[in-house]
Amino acid sequence: MASYRKFAYVYDELMQDMPYPDWLRFARQAWEQYGMPHTVAELGCGTGSITIPLVNSGFEVTGIDLSSDMLAVARRKMETTPQGQRLFREGSVRWLQQDMREWSLPEPVDSVISFCDCLNYLLEEEDITATFHRTYAGLKPGGTFLFDVHHPQTFVRYDEEQPFVLDERSISYIWTCALDTPRCEIEHHLSIFARAENEGRDLYQRFEEIHVQRAYDPDWMKAELSKAGFRDVKVYADFEWVEAEDDAARLFYVAVK
Repeated sequence: MASYRKFAYVYDELMQDMPYPDWLRFARQAWEQYGMPHTVAELGCGTGSITIPLVNSGFEVTGIDLSSDMLAVARRKMETTPQGQRLFREGSVRWLQQDMREWSLPEPVDSVISFCDCLNYLLEEEDITATFHRTYAGLKPGGTFLFDVHHPQTFVRYDEEQPFVLDERSISYIWTCALDTPRCEIEHHLSIFARAENEGRDLYQRFEEIHVQRAYDPDWMKAELSKAGFRDVKVYADFEWVEAEDDAARLFYVAVK
């Protein structure tokens, strides 16, 4: 699993165009159908780009991530506003460094979410099943599990369309991929150049990141959710409430305990 070190501190700048409002919209729409939660756990919360808006909207959220650096950025973002400081003091948000395969809280929650393809970082089938079982145990009866993953064909497209290049004044990267087709496992190589001022001169710090993800057959994922105890398992495509087909980029799962 990715641990994110230096990458955590440039993550928000690199991901500023990610559709966070769409993830939030999808979650709210799911909750309107299946029951509005009070308590939410987010697996792979990263720098809090989904956690913080949920907290600001009145939910009690626990952000869980494996990376202490990502959590440090999230805490700092939360504490930059008086409202964030107040909500943190009131206990509306907490940040925990845990492995999603083994996460636990003192009390079960109303909903568990995991967006931005976090589960694709689980590289073995037993990692997926462990997360499903742990999440089932951590939910209240009737609670919802919402998550998205890359469709297996998305990795094929990444491999065909690489390399990817970003060239901005403050940050740039060169991103290449290597696909292991039999496992549907892709290795992302990123060379990142982050701008840092030094005595009035523009200097760039270069660092390397390698991230590995694996995609799984959607029917297998549905079956494993059912084996873990979930009912009413549905799969949708690309933030919309339409049945997922092979041309979907992201698969959105909705499962009920």
